[in-house]
Amino acid sequence: MSDPTRGSAYALLQAVLVRHIDLDTALDALPEVAARDKAAAHRLAAAVLRHTGTLDAVLEMFLSREPPAPVRHVLWLGAAAMLFLEAPPHAAVGTAVELARVAKLAPFTGLINAVLRKVAAGGTALLDGLDMPRLDTPAWAWASWGAEARAIATAHAREAPLDISCKPGVTLPGQLLPTGSVRFAPGTSVTELPGFSSGDIWVQDAAAALPARMLEVRPGEPVLDLCAAPGGKTAQLAAAGGIVTALERDQGRMGTLQGNLKRLRLDATCVLADANRWAAPAPFPAILLDAPCSATGTIRRHPDLLHLRKPRDINALTKLQDELLDTASRLLAPNGRLIYAVCSLQPEEGAARVDAACARLGLRRDPLRLPALPVAETPAGDLRTHPGILAEAGGMDGFFIARLVRA
Repeated sequence: MSDPTRGSAYALLQAVLVRHIDLDTALDALPEVAARDKAAAHRLAAAVLRHTGTLDAVLEMFLSREPPAPVRHVLWLGAAAMLFLEAPPHAAVGTAVELARVAKLAPFTGLINAVLRKVAAGGTALLDGLDMPRLDTPAWAWASWGAEARAIATAHAREAPLDISCKPGVTLPGQLLPTGSVRFAPGTSVTELPGFSSGDIWVQDAAAALPARMLEVRPGEPVLDLCAAPGGKTAQLAAAGGIVTALERDQGRMGTLQGNLKRLRLDATCVLADANRWAAPAPFPAILLDAPCSATGTIRRHPDLLHLRKPRDINALTKLQDELLDTASRLLAPNGRLIYAVCSLQPEEGAARVDAACARLGLRRDPLRLPALPVAETPAGDLRTHPGILAEAGGMDGFFIARLVRA
């Protein structure tokens, strides 16, 4: 029987690259595998997905012809284990050869053995001189990120740390970031942190915590959280004292939202409805719209995204974002304020949507300032974070955030 870690990692790659299933869904669908093996398989598959360009450049040194895709996947797994995860070479080669047999690739075991032995002999010196950030980034993404592309791609190569949001007055022993989030090393178990069992903390990237803070909700103020699941921002708004209505159209995600609020002992009126068809009982003075998007800002945590997203996907998403901005404007009370946010690095989903909304809906920007992180401020008055910001502390997700009010 093959090594369960390698076998599961191979299944994850097949799911993402062949069946176009996102990595988290594929992980949940794995047959019964010990939790430790599943975690190791996810780490190995993620390392491959972060570095397919670099892995190809290394393997091309030793391949005389293009192997079938499943064979390349096995080679990727063996090479990534040695070059990026410090696996013992003999174990990485042996488990790759055995995986090939189990995966019915027996005619290629000799090739796999020979190539990976050469990778083992060369070691990490094979990476010298390779432009890894450029190799590991699709051309369409690199071009769209402009001058920040290299910083983003460099940060993408590393596992993301664990960021925590806390209820007011709660302190944790981790690294306090200038934006107020508390950071722990990658791999930290949130369930073992003080405050988890008591419902005082929740997982939320430092950038993801900014949109709700920028809404500046006052105690007792009615606030609408559109597209609310999984609930991190809803929790922030409720913890700040807002009277929160949390809207979510997907029943499964609504269950997650309600479960998180229950654990955190926070109150919100949860409404299962399509935002674009929902009739609010009254306009809201404060609205948070964290819109569905390409999520390219989360590539450190979801390295499958750059393999699953295509440039054509952006057009459909911007249409939905415009519709949601129209809805949010309709639900906004006179003199109300609206936060529009997306966890995207794509300019079409950020400032371009706000420019169009201001022209179409009679809204205007209310400039945002973030003294704790001035590098995130844009000339137009928006906030834009990306994984290369706070790089020395572990980076942060990519987010675009704008605050709008009635003109």
